[in-house]
Amino acid sequence: MRRSFAVAARVATAGISGLAFAAVVGSGAAQAAPQDCTVEKGLFDASAVCRPDGGSNYVLHLDCVGLYASGPFPLYAVGPYKVLSYPFTPSGERTTVGCTGMGPGVFALATNAYVEIYNA
Repeated sequence: MRRSFAVAARVATAGISGLAFAAVVGSGAAQAAPQDCTVEKGLFDASAVCRPDGGSNYVLHLDCVGLYASGPFPLYAVGPYKVLSYPFTPSGERTTVGCTGMGPGVFALATNAYVEIYNA
């Protein structure tokens, strides 16, 4: 019994270390944004603002990895998932999304952030 607990603790520690490594490697400015938009990604969230052009709207996409709510409480899963900044954000206004909004007790890290533009 103690041996299986020790093995489980080692596996959990290795998983958390892997997430921390991904966070250090993955932090910084996102590269997949249109030229007229600025995307800033942190460890757990991202924000974006696009220059006003009189008719475009945009959505900020955030890729996360970690613990998230996969259905009605108390169902959880571990792995990658996406967060969107819906509804559409008018150009010229800042929007922010985070990986922690997918249920209570969630721990996840941001891996990528990019903007998708919709012309009206």
